[in-house]
Amino acid sequence: MTGTDDDVTLDAALDPLVVALDIGSTASRGGVHDASGRPVHGLHHKVPHAFTVAPDGTSTIDPERVTTEVEEILDAVAGDPRLGTRIGGVAMDTFAASLIAVDPAGRALTPCLTYADSRSAAAVTELREALDERALQQRTGTRLHTSYHAPRLHWLATAQPRVVSAAAAWWSLGEFILDRLIGQPLAGTSTAAWTGLLNRRTGGYDAELLAAAGIAAEQLSPPRDPTEPVHAAAPTRWPALARAAWFPVITDGFASNLGSGANDATVLTAATATSGALRVLLDGPADPLPFGLWNYRVDARRTLLGGAINDVGRAVSWAENTLRLSPTLAEVLAAPPSDAAPLVLPYFTGERAPGWVGGARATLGGVSAATDADTMFRGIVEGVAMTYARVADELHPAAPQVVEVAAAGRVSNDHPEWLGVLADVLGRPVTHVTRRRATQRGTALLALDVLAPDVPRAARSTGRTYEPRDAHVAHYAGRRARFAEVYDALVRR
Repeated sequence: MTGTDDDVTLDAALDPLVVALDIGSTASRGGVHDASGRPVHGLHHKVPHAFTVAPDGTSTIDPERVTTEVEEILDAVAGDPRLGTRIGGVAMDTFAASLIAVDPAGRALTPCLTYADSRSAAAVTELREALDERALQQRTGTRLHTSYHAPRLHWLATAQPRVVSAAAAWWSLGEFILDRLIGQPLAGTSTAAWTGLLNRRTGGYDAELLAAAGIAAEQLSPPRDPTEPVHAAAPTRWPALARAAWFPVITDGFASNLGSGANDATVLTAATATSGALRVLLDGPADPLPFGLWNYRVDARRTLLGGAINDVGRAVSWAENTLRLSPTLAEVLAAPPSDAAPLVLPYFTGERAPGWVGGARATLGGVSAATDADTMFRGIVEGVAMTYARVADELHPAAPQVVEVAAAGRVSNDHPEWLGVLADVLGRPVTHVTRRRATQRGTALLALDVLAPDVPRAARSTGRTYEPRDAHVAHYAGRRARFAEVYDALVRR
């Protein structure tokens, strides 16, 4: 073992090096990692961006802009002349469930639809009436939801028929970027699975859903195992990449688990970025699959079981940007729970797991004239924790061997005290994975499993483990019961 995953100087870095690119909801990031998985000091870069959103459910981003961001990152991290030809691979993850229509030349006909685009909500209802959703979920591991391709394509056929008829292919954001860089839209298994169209057992696209979506399998990139890179000619702009293998793009959820140290069925990852999730990596498919969860095929052997939450960092950011919060939020989060906190259903951009109500919106209950901004913030954070708990309840029977919850992501790093709230709501210990850019690290580790399988990996960096407190657990049991009542009255369909 090579210590912990702290930064290492280029001179001390172990070869081969890997460039890991991470395209998230709020920024594109990239950095060089050595063969032990440690970030190389000074060779990382970030370019912020934001989704374009609108009240009708629009949530998009310009794929050309993101491609330019990636080029800027590669200029910054692969431009050091000291690198020579030490870089052995380039790997990329992106936020999941993105969709772009492209013409025969690979030019974008649409913006990139993100996972949060909910304009296909009516199409979800139509498809649920026409198809057996439970049978589909057991095959593909996914429900019918606005995050997935079948409802979106069904909606686009009516909303933008000219685009649909002109589309030669439907790519994810990562495929679009790779096609621009090396001329090959390489889709890793997890990227294909997050379309909602991939059979989690056979690894092929589902014929019934393709028909419902109105597309042919040939319009989608064939799923490629993430262990199968290609040796493509890199643009001469980056001489350091001349000998690099290029890996199929994977999803950030898969990468986050690997980067958090959740490599088997004993560790449950709580991802706490702009969006969030609870996920556990399994050997083979979960069978049977709980109706509120998803189970994505991620490579030839493994699947990822869990549920996604649209609004985690997004809910926190909304509070920070909207409310007049005090500078003592750490104390607000560390304080004992109180009935004075509003009961918040934090569905600012809709619900994914476990209820899958794409049109759900936030509800703030119990707000009075005495409710100040900090108390409102506490209520929002508690509401986010309770959305995790709803997923955990469904996940436990399918993965009873979990012994650790590992929390990683921006919200945990910015507000570590909130993990005490999460531990109390879940009723189990939560360990803070302190390594920033854990998702990027996971992407690098997956490539290194191919390029440097015999090099010992550096251990993940962790902080405090938050233990649940009995009195707080009892308090939140009552709050969760009330949360369920309000959900059933206002959200459930």
